Amino acid sequence: MPTINRISEFHDEAVIWRKKIHSEPETAFEETKTAAFVANKLREFGIQVHEGIAKTGVVGVLTGRSTLSGKSIALRADMDALPIQEIGNHPYKSQVPGKMHACGHDGHTTMLLTAARYLAETRNFDGTIYFFFQPAEEQGGGANVMIQEGLFDRFPCNKVFGIHNIPGLEAGHIATRVGPIMAISDTVQIQIMGKGGHGAMPHETVDPIVIGSLIVNALQTIASRSIDPVKSAVVTITQFHSGETNNAIPGSAFLEGTIRAYEDEVYQKLQSDITRIAQSIARANGATAKVTFPSCYPATINTKSECELVIEAAKEVVPDKAIDADVKPLMGGEDFSYLLQQKPGAFIFLGNGVNSDNLHTEGYDFNDDIIPVGASFWARLVEKALPAI
Repeated sequence: MPTINRISEFHDEAVIWRKKIHSEPETAFEETKTAAFVANKLREFGIQVHEGIAKTGVVGVLTGRSTLSGKSIALRADMDALPIQEIGNHPYKSQVPGKMHACGHDGHTTMLLTAARYLAETRNFDGTIYFFFQPAEEQGGGANVMIQEGLFDRFPCNKVFGIHNIPGLEAGHIATRVGPIMAISDTVQIQIMGKGGHGAMPHETVDPIVIGSLIVNALQTIASRSIDPVKSAVVTITQFHSGETNNAIPGSAFLEGTIRAYEDEVYQKLQSDITRIAQSIARANGATAKVTFPSCYPATINTKSECELVIEAAKEVVPDKAIDADVKPLMGGEDFSYLLQQKPGAFIFLGNGVNSDNLHTEGYDFNDDIIPVGASFWARLVEKALPAI
């Protein structure tokens, strides 16, 4: 059961779109060129366009041959890039220093545009499709901002779906699962206030670097000793900033990292334990520690009937052996979770290839060969969810 022939005919042009978007990466809430490109393409296809939602978000609205059912479905693609310097020498390499599409959002946008083009031609469905092109998935929670600005009041869909490419999964394979598929993701920040002084006189100081080191080590015991072993949790410190010279002990230190869990109970315990450990160690050594958790994405939780719909649609695009209906969840975070808090739906993984570089790395690139698979899946999903009368 192959990809849709008509969509395959769009492939060469779709690759050109993808490479254009890739070469002009824009980070959170700055996706002006990308948004304009998307809006112009949607208009070319004859799709109604709404712009400026969450600053740079775009929504396309397309009705089928009839709307007697009154049903509607939303399909979401993210548009933003990451603040990463791209390596490699391909012709479409990022032209913006320090920014690149290191997560494949250029491919996600292209797949949804390709599906929109096909669906606008055929309109072989009954109801309404909302194409959500979202800003700021990586940083800023663009999905939540769109919701706060009235996304579902203006575009009241019954179900919502999103796709993300996954390196390490065979190209074109489709995977999902009922329940949590991606984790709660939060940032942890620890500000340590000690007492600075001369590096040769440590006894006159309260050294925040030593205290910070003790805190980092102690935090590693939370997942192994405080969390039920059959549950999942991650505590990772990724930044440690302190001091500016070799002969002075600084007065403060700053730690930052991430915490992950699938369950609210575990997430709350992580917050509690991190705060207790950091403040206790600081106090025991004569310092103080302020612990904050400034940015949290909820867990991405798929609903059962929508996952079943995904599998039905996938079977019309790829062989059964290329479908996983109970994929292992990932500890990555995803702001599609905000949409799933409002509507039933499902988040879907699409294989980018077993030899693909990892997401969020300098050498990553979206696999253009999977564009027809993703676009065909979108089309079949719509036709399953909104069958023509």
